[in-house]
Amino acid sequence: MPVPGRINVHDRLAYRTLTRSFVTWITAVSLTPLVVCAVVLGYQFQSAYRTRVLAHMEQLVLKHKQEINFFLRDCSAELRMLSDIASLNELSNDAFLAKVLGTLRAEHGGVFEDIGFLDSAGTMLAYAGPFHLKNANYADAGWFQATKGQEVSISDVFLGRRGLPHFVVTVRCTFAGHPYLLRATIMFSAFTDLVQNLGHGATAQACIINADGEFQTPPKKGLRLDIPFLRKMVWGGPSGRPGMGEDEVATFSHQDAFSGQASLLVVTPLQGGKWALVYQEDEADALAVLYRSRLLALTIVLLGAMAILAVSTILARRLVARIAAADAARDALNDQIIAAGKLASVGELAAGVAHEINNPVAIMTEEAGWICDILSGDAPAAPENVAEMRRALHQIRAQGARCRDVTHKLLSFAHKADSNVRSVDCNDLVSEIAELSARRARYAGVHLRTDLAPGLPPAAGLPSELQQILLNLMNNALDAMESNGGELTIATRPAGARVKLSVTDTGHGIPAAVLPRIFEPFFTTKAVGKGTGLGLSICADIIKKLDGGNHGDQRTGKREHLHGPASGYRGGRGPGGTARCRQGRRSPGGVRVLASSRKPSVRETA
Repeated sequence: MPVPGRINVHDRLAYRTLTRSFVTWITAVSLTPLVVCAVVLGYQFQSAYRTRVLAHMEQLVLKHKQEINFFLRDCSAELRMLSDIASLNELSNDAFLAKVLGTLRAEHGGVFEDIGFLDSAGTMLAYAGPFHLKNANYADAGWFQATKGQEVSISDVFLGRRGLPHFVVTVRCTFAGHPYLLRATIMFSAFTDLVQNLGHGATAQACIINADGEFQTPPKKGLRLDIPFLRKMVWGGPSGRPGMGEDEVATFSHQDAFSGQASLLVVTPLQGGKWALVYQEDEADALAVLYRSRLLALTIVLLGAMAILAVSTILARRLVARIAAADAARDALNDQIIAAGKLASVGELAAGVAHEINNPVAIMTEEAGWICDILSGDAPAAPENVAEMRRALHQIRAQGARCRDVTHKLLSFAHKADSNVRSVDCNDLVSEIAELSARRARYAGVHLRTDLAPGLPPAAGLPSELQQILLNLMNNALDAMESNGGELTIATRPAGARVKLSVTDTGHGIPAAVLPRIFEPFFTTKAVGKGTGLGLSICADIIKKLDGGNHGDQRTGKREHLHGPASGYRGGRGPGGTARCRQGRRSPGGVRVLASSRKPSVRETA
């Protein structure tokens, strides 16, 4: 992320955190409607599509049930018609039954396997088919017992004498007052093919079970059913009677306990509840379109999320870059304000500095004139004249050095501030500023005194900014005591892990009414043209950068405080190179400036 100026670690982390916050919020706000719409619409589509699929499966099962019932009724109708048109002698004739079997096979595609005629005692009177069953007695057979009282009966699948699975259709007929049974065996494979010809999915399969849970037709592949559940659903009526109507359909999901595969089951009664037609299809197969649509929607949402994340990241970086540029511009403006305040302070020092330089210049002029007088005399080379000129030259050099020191100190204060935090000797800094302000203090009738603690540890800060603060505070103090004079004391003291600088004066202080506004830029209580209103504002800004805070209260004495980091502090560097610290945080050590007066008003910077 391009940010103008130098960036310290703390600001880089802050900008990164801000970027992440912007990205998070923009992404969340943009994605939330998309995700909500995708979830809601996906759920609605899933419900509608699942309902449609289940309805289609139910209709499919009901139509297939009609086909099975039609097949069984057709077989029964053929036997009923034969019993109505044939005589007892014809039905008792094997040749006649063989001819009838051939006709039935030709008409129904080989569905009928054999046909027989039985008396009321269960004896096979006539038989036509591939097995030798004539004169066989079926009185004890289950299917024969089930025909009692029934005009038409369809048995369950059983093995019987032939040892092969099959079921029979029987029709009761009466000749000369005696009951007889016309029985036909339905080819099991043909019926099984009919039942299994249901559904188009790769996993679709159908079968028939009876009330005991026994398969009447085998499924295409392994089919594990919850038989007790099915029996309760289909045959859960009183006394084991069917609990479902003939035209009812039950649809539910089933999960295989062994494979964990979920499947859809559709169940409906057959033959008046004697059987049940069961249709099964894996959910993954039945709802394949739904799953593909869900995957497509998820892909679209993910791609949309990625696009939103990319766009939000680009926008957030651009926005944070603009914020960083604005921070850099603001800090540059603050530096300009500080420089303007510094120039204003230099202007206030100009009169004192001019007087400070005027005396040595006058001495230098006088000594130069004296040398000219000696040179224009009669014996300039006389030893005493040479010694006098040498003395005058030494005096000129000394006064020039004095002027140089004064201008050097003034220039060192006025030049552009170095933005690198370093260790500062507070005693040397106080001595330098006190020397610059000494001349003005004397003209204002103010006694300037320094009280410096020996062996003071260095503090961390910017020398030019600390000079700026001290000079602003001292100028305010001198302005307050300009008319009546007073005393101005600058002291340094160790304060635990920190260093305390105190500036105490006996000026008139700040009125309580304007105390809350003393740190506002361009606010001043001085006469028009005398103050810029930037002094305390600049001090407050610098103090914040040096990890301090600002406040004021009303009490005896006037005080101004600065808390900044000690030499072990690793202050952050903001855009533009100035020190940046959050207001209110205290570092383990630092510098504290305190100024007070004997009047009942107080100003504090802490």
